[in-house]
Amino acid sequence: MITVDEYEAIRRAFYVEKKSRRQIAREQGHSRKTIRKALGSAGPGRYTQKQERNAPLLGPYKARIGALLLENEQMPRKQRYTGHKIYQILKGEGYAGSEPSVRRYIGEWRRQHSAPQVYLPLSWEPGADAQADWGEGQVDMGGQRVSVAMFSIRLCYSRRLFVMAFPTQKTEAFLEAQVRAFHFFEGVPRRISYDNLKTAVKTILTGHEREEQVNFRAFHSHYLFESYFCNPGQGYEKGGVEHAVGYSRRNFLVPIPQVESFEELNAYLLAQCLADEERTVHGQPLNIRDSWEQEKAQLLPLPGQDYPCCISLEVKLNPYGQVVFETNRYSVPASQARLTLTLRAYPFEVEILRQGEVIARHRRSYAHGQDVFDPLHYLSLLEQRPAAFEYAKPLREWRERWPPVYDDVLARLRSTWPEGRGVREFIQILQLHSQYEAGLVEQALQQALSYGCVHYEGVRLCLNQLVLPHTQTAPLPLEALQLARLASASDQPIDLQLYDPLISGD
Repeated sequence: MITVDEYEAIRRAFYVEKKSRRQIAREQGHSRKTIRKALGSAGPGRYTQKQERNAPLLGPYKARIGALLLENEQMPRKQRYTGHKIYQILKGEGYAGSEPSVRRYIGEWRRQHSAPQVYLPLSWEPGADAQADWGEGQVDMGGQRVSVAMFSIRLCYSRRLFVMAFPTQKTEAFLEAQVRAFHFFEGVPRRISYDNLKTAVKTILTGHEREEQVNFRAFHSHYLFESYFCNPGQGYEKGGVEHAVGYSRRNFLVPIPQVESFEELNAYLLAQCLADEERTVHGQPLNIRDSWEQEKAQLLPLPGQDYPCCISLEVKLNPYGQVVFETNRYSVPASQARLTLTLRAYPFEVEILRQGEVIARHRRSYAHGQDVFDPLHYLSLLEQRPAAFEYAKPLREWRERWPPVYDDVLARLRSTWPEGRGVREFIQILQLHSQYEAGLVEQALQQALSYGCVHYEGVRLCLNQLVLPHTQTAPLPLEALQLARLASASDQPIDLQLYDPLISGD
């Protein structure tokens, strides 16, 4: 087989240099058949196999493989023959070849017997449609490699993309992500397309009809958009966001972000979404930002109040002043504890309510069997039982992270009142955290140590001085108050003889 350069030499000799085929054959050492082929084509043709390769082991079983693959088309999608299963069947029928050979032939058969998928090019009206989907990504959070759930929603007209990360794909995360997206878009698209997510769909009916989850139905009723669900297994019906999920993972998470929390990660993802708006999508006349500026006027307006993106349930108080949610235990203030309370779970926060009033807030834990304490919840109990101070688990955890000045104050109080009063006084000081920020309390403790007033009232005084700015009092305008006679009171001479009767006892 001759090369492209040899083809060119033959064609140049014949067409440009006007040499005969015989002369070219003699000079370049090619057969006349090769010269005839070169003159009829600009380059060597692609090699095509004219006869099927011999397959002494697999050959007798090719028809059987084809029959099984045709049978597959009539079987349920999740109960079809796999390559490994077909290999096992053939092996049971006497096949002595390898499994990779079977898999290669299955691939060839499918390429020959399947028609290529052709998609319709689509165009969208401003504000009319958006597509949403979940994906996964890897990040380094707090020094550990973790997998995060990434929710992506994209406006179809402008291609503006919003991405937010969560620990899970639970209902509250699904709703919270969309509320944040609506604020990012400054409006609500009129229709949003989804897969058949369990957080949105309770039952798949015929066609595109769905029985929706109660929470999701209330959600899109609040924002007045229409929900649309793709046919099962037909992800191409929302191909825009399918592409966006992969695009954001390849562009926003490469290299792998190094973050300390989900707050930091989501701030980073939001910045990436904003930077992406400078991009111009292939085939579009404007960049994403300018297209969105055109589109946002056509979006539905945001309602006056956001939908509460939480799940709510009744919980029981355990003997340690805690309520249990998803195996984790969250503390409640001892002074406001009741046997039955209400818990609201948001994606990153847990609220505990008594008769509609929030009495406790905690950062939500996605671990298992954890105690989540607020040490302030137990101070009223410790004030009654100061002997338990050293052993109370909430206080032991707090002591591991509080500033050294707290230990200095506690030591001073114990040396001043060793019989338990010093600990009670310190507990009273700790209760000031319910009224003042931790930084202010720390400053007040340092000042109290420097002033030598290390007790509850002294710390309160220092806090007041920090919170209330010192102001100069203006002198009283006596003349304006018609009390001019008092203006010279300080100038009168002092007569010390007036004190003599007091000294002498007369």
